[in-house]
Amino acid sequence: MVETQTVPESDAGRGDSKLNDFSLAVATANGTGSQTANLTLLRAFFKMGIPVHGKNIFPSNIQGLPTWYHIRVSRDGYVARSEPELLVAFNRATIREDVATLPDGAAVLANADLKYEFERDDLLSYRLPVKELLEGTEAKGKLKDYLANMTYVGALAQLLGVPLSVIEEALGFHFGRRQKLVASNMAIVEASFGYSEREFTKRDPYRVAPMSATEGLIMMTGNEAAALGSVFGGVSVAAWYPITPSTSLIDALRGYLAELRTEEDGSASFNVVQAEDELAAIGMVVGAGWAGARAMTATSGPGISLMAEFAGLGYFAEVPAVVWDIQRVGPSTGLPTRTSQGDVAFVYNLGHGDTRNVILFPSSIEECFEFGVKSFDFAERLQTPVFVLSDLDLGMNNWMGRPFEYPAEPMDRGKVLSAAEIDERGGFSRYLDNDGDGVPYRTLPGNSDPRSAYLARGTGHDEHAVYSERPEDWRHNGERLARKFDSARRLLPEPILDEPEGSTLAIVAFGSTRYAIEEARDRLAVAGLTSAFLRLRALPIGEKVREFVGRHDRIAVVEMNRDGQLCAILRGELPEFATRFESIAYLDGMPLTAEWVSARLDELAAGDRKGEQSG
Repeated sequence: MVETQTVPESDAGRGDSKLNDFSLAVATANGTGSQTANLTLLRAFFKMGIPVHGKNIFPSNIQGLPTWYHIRVSRDGYVARSEPELLVAFNRATIREDVATLPDGAAVLANADLKYEFERDDLLSYRLPVKELLEGTEAKGKLKDYLANMTYVGALAQLLGVPLSVIEEALGFHFGRRQKLVASNMAIVEASFGYSEREFTKRDPYRVAPMSATEGLIMMTGNEAAALGSVFGGVSVAAWYPITPSTSLIDALRGYLAELRTEEDGSASFNVVQAEDELAAIGMVVGAGWAGARAMTATSGPGISLMAEFAGLGYFAEVPAVVWDIQRVGPSTGLPTRTSQGDVAFVYNLGHGDTRNVILFPSSIEECFEFGVKSFDFAERLQTPVFVLSDLDLGMNNWMGRPFEYPAEPMDRGKVLSAAEIDERGGFSRYLDNDGDGVPYRTLPGNSDPRSAYLARGTGHDEHAVYSERPEDWRHNGERLARKFDSARRLLPEPILDEPEGSTLAIVAFGSTRYAIEEARDRLAVAGLTSAFLRLRALPIGEKVREFVGRHDRIAVVEMNRDGQLCAILRGELPEFATRFESIAYLDGMPLTAEWVSARLDELAAGDRKGEQSG
């Protein structure tokens, strides 16, 4: 959440509760080019200095099915999803349902050509003659269909109070140097703006006014931030297979690498390979990691399933790799264009046998960038695959954030021995725990000392990487891997804590649910319920999590899955506190709202109060 910023004094005194504070939904059909119009609106609000966030709710087919774009405008900086109170109704297939879900007094900007008769007299409606506004335009075919969406941009700009100059700036950002496209879109926007000015009488309370709350901020998707962070983290090899919602991460990565990793002679110092499937992709990544490259892949739940065996090889042969899992709804194909946090338990134990994996949980574009950088350091220091669990909401939607900080520390390659160091040691044993932290030393191919060679086995081996089925060798190796996992607890990013005095309820969560939780906590605080919040940023958990749980008698674990996966993990990691955890898990494919979270937390707190009274 950005810092709270008040509106100008000239507006603040009007008592207008909907000034810079509303939620807008645009209902169109997939494949009609509405994304340009929606992003133009989003960018325009941002350029006016108003905190804003957009969520694309789109279908899993290519074209034709309904799609929605939710824009949250909040002068207080809240960016969680909120149920819409202002609707752009441009889809005949969903208009009845879209209108039915609106609250009393909501406003609707409808395409008049749909000839829909409103059955509710409590709504404020404006009808826009789209075909009429497009008459005279030179655009034809698909381009004309795309331009039709700019009519609602112009009408909304007039109704809400967005200057045309700001819309033009936003279009310029979107189209870059393609000024002809800016001009053709602006022509439609201006025509619609003029029509709205002449024909509509403003009757709804929703409007915007300039602020300065976005000054110094940037806006981008989590996948773009992850890609840029990976470049600054030193990635040189990426292998992948396309899957929603991770494809845009690799698309962005290729663009950034081409811009930032091309030598003066035009040669590339990187390699991005589209593999034939996810098995091949993770195989390439593990092979590149063994060879010394900083290698990564990006996928989602179904791809993670296919990567399980190679991930287990990376764990047991102790090869660094980075895997971004942009989570979507399963099981099976599930809802491929909806968001969830349903892969946590699966990834944490991915691999057959006794396997435990390191997981990072970004919650913002800043952390997507940060973990893009640091994930490679963690993978190489721990010599293991590191999984970064984002989700569709964070990954594919545009978020505000502070400009990223250039990495202050050089890359940490971990325990890598050179030929000179091996000579000083008189040789080395690949899987020997020299330092008591479970992390052995390794060498990279090309080391000139023949004593640096070893066989990276996926089968049983002893400390010297020699094949072994001896029970004591297997047990010792397993115990060392467990020590390495415990070392990770002290290395990984610590949780973020907010623990006000007098807290009567504690919350644990991770990832993109933070925004609904932060807003819900503010709402509950106004009502007299103060809560503590620990935002987990990595697994395995460290000592700060144990201490936090120990200070609170009741901990609500909020997550976007059905079964309360993190809650179960915490109960297993902290068995002495298992009864303190209360799962608040929910999944319908949509991002959580503050309304839902505050209602659940209030119910939990009410139950506690009732128990105290009866006691």
